[in-house]
Amino acid sequence: MSPALVILAAGMGSRYGGLKQMDPLGPQGETILDYSIYDAHRAGFGQVVFIIRKDFADAFQARIHQNPVVRRGLEVRYVLQDLRDLPYGFFPPPGREKPWGTAHAVWCTRKTVDRPFAVVNADDFYGADAFRQLAGFLKTTPASGHDYALVGYRLGQTLSEHGTVARGVCKVDAAGQLVAIEEQTALEPEPTGGARGKRADGTLVHFPADTAVSMNCWALTPGIFAQLETQFITFLRARGGDLKSECYLPAVVGKLLLTHQARVRVLTTEARWCGVTYQEDKPAVQAALKALHEAGAYPQTH
Repeated sequence: MSPALVILAAGMGSRYGGLKQMDPLGPQGETILDYSIYDAHRAGFGQVVFIIRKDFADAFQARIHQNPVVRRGLEVRYVLQDLRDLPYGFFPPPGREKPWGTAHAVWCTRKTVDRPFAVVNADDFYGADAFRQLAGFLKTTPASGHDYALVGYRLGQTLSEHGTVARGVCKVDAAGQLVAIEEQTALEPEPTGGARGKRADGTLVHFPADTAVSMNCWALTPGIFAQLETQFITFLRARGGDLKSECYLPAVVGKLLLTHQARVRVLTTEARWCGVTYQEDKPAVQAALKALHEAGAYPQTH
């Protein structure tokens, strides 16, 4: 059974000012989603599962079904990230409108995904090699185990000159295994090419440009679902009454590492990440995609 690709497409895009996942950025009007579908299909993924919200579901599905790879028969499924889809005995607090975050989003696919799968963001361009790395790992990983992986990128290549960004900063051992991951939600670029952020206690910390970071590009198995539920219940008990709290996938994986409930290999890639956090990032992304087409990495039409 070929692996599945789960695409996180339920985000609000508040800093960007709109739905980044449906914004045409390629030279022929391609969205970043179009590139992810194309690269995943070439790498051997046989199913794509989109996590979306009800308020834009119809328009989103109509756009996806215009994709040439989907029209040629790639299996596509949709899962709604519903605020009310919670573990037994929990309910959203009155006034809660925002989704519960990436860990909850992946947990919402538990009834749909029945095979090893990758997880990526809808608004990040990961590059073809990243999908080849993910597919290669998943095709040789037992479906029932807790051996996972992530694709690591160089921090200096993932920053925006137009504002702060959130990244999962990785600590990797000599064997290429993830030791810990620290979510940094407000990284600012520095002249050295690296970035500065803050620890949980508020102290300033500097990260070199070659620091490995997670861009939510994961290889997982169905074994993650029970672990997600356990961690999500703990989160809800502590912060479920907050109107804007989120349970992040990297934070869950980090806790699994600390308690030795999972192993995570860090896959290295030469692919260059690019993405749009702010509207001002668009010209650079458009130029990068245009250059890839001109270099022959992608056809003139998908």
